[in-house]
Amino acid sequence: MASKQVYGAGIWHFATYVDRYATDGYGEPRTILDAIDLAGKVRDLSVVDLIYPYFGGEYTNEQIDEALERNKLRVVGITPEIYTRVFAKGSFTNPDPGIRKLAHDLITEAADVVRHFGADYVKLWPGQDGWDYPFQVDHGALWKASMDGVGQLASENPDLKFVVEYKPREPRVHMSYHSCARTLLGMEKIGLPNVGILLDYGHALYGGESPADSAQLAIDYGRLFGMDVNDNYRGWDDDLVAGSLNPIELFEFFYTLRKNKWEGVWQLDQFPFREDSVAAADHAIDFLKAVDRGLDKLDCEALQKAQDQHDAIGALALAQRALFSSY
Repeated sequence: MASKQVYGAGIWHFATYVDRYATDGYGEPRTILDAIDLAGKVRDLSVVDLIYPYFGGEYTNEQIDEALERNKLRVVGITPEIYTRVFAKGSFTNPDPGIRKLAHDLITEAADVVRHFGADYVKLWPGQDGWDYPFQVDHGALWKASMDGVGQLASENPDLKFVVEYKPREPRVHMSYHSCARTLLGMEKIGLPNVGILLDYGHALYGGESPADSAQLAIDYGRLFGMDVNDNYRGWDDDLVAGSLNPIELFEFFYTLRKNKWEGVWQLDQFPFREDSVAAADHAIDFLKAVDRGLDKLDCEALQKAQDQHDAIGALALAQRALFSSY
C-alpha cells in the first residue's frame, strides 16, 4: 500500500547561496520561478514553503500560481522576510517603532498571500530579534515586544495560523524565541489558539534539545502546527541532508509524531550549498520514506514495554532493526 505521507521543502532549498567567504555565491542567482521549476523535478515533493517578497524579480501571485500548477505543487506556508538588513536590530523587538510597523505590515501582506494560495500558515522566523552583549537590552521589555508582535498579528487574523520557528542563535548571539520551552511559555502568555510552533529538527538538536522530547512537549500543549527536518553536528545550524548524521534521533522524532497521531507535511529545510539541489531533496525524501516504512515495521507494543522499564538496549534494538531494514 502506497504511503499517503506528504513531503515538502522550503523553496530556499532550490535557490543559490552566498556566505562570508564565497561572496560571489555558489551558483548563478535564481528567481523564485526557477526554484519552483527545480522543486518540480523532485520525485515525491508535493508542497513548498515560499519566501515573501518573492526573490529574483517582481512577480505576481498569478505568475506563482502558473509555476506551481505546471509543477504540480501547492503552498504549505508563506515566510515573510523579517530578518533582512532593514531589520538588523530586530523586527518585533526593534527599538524603532517605524521598523516594528514595517515588520507588522509586511507580515500582514504575507497573510493575504497565505489566503490567496490557501496555505496552512504564516511562518514567522524573527531571526534578528534578540541581543548580542550583556546589558544591551532590557530583557523584560524585549520579551514583551516579542510576544506583543506575534499576538497582535494573530488577533488581527483569527482565520489564519501563525507559526513561530524558534532557534538558539544566528544571526543574533541570543535569539528571543530560542527554545521550545521558552516559545511555548510565550504562546501560553499570548493565549490565542491560532499561534503555534514550527519545530525545526536541526534547531532543536543544536540547541541541546532532544527533538522527540521537544515535539512531545509542543504536542502536549496543542501547539505543534508544523515541522521541518535537516541534520547537523550540534555545534551549528548546518542544514545538512536529513538523516545523514543522526538517523536514530530522527526516527525517534517521527515515532513521537506518529504515536501522537500528528498529521502534517514532512518538510525539508536544507541548504545544499555545493550539492545538486534536486538530488539532495530526492536523497532526503528517500530516507524519510524509509523512516515511514520503518514506523510501519516497528513493534510498538514491545517498544512500549522496553520504555516502561527504561530498557535502553532493548528499545534501541527494536528501533534500529525497524529503521535499518527499511531503507
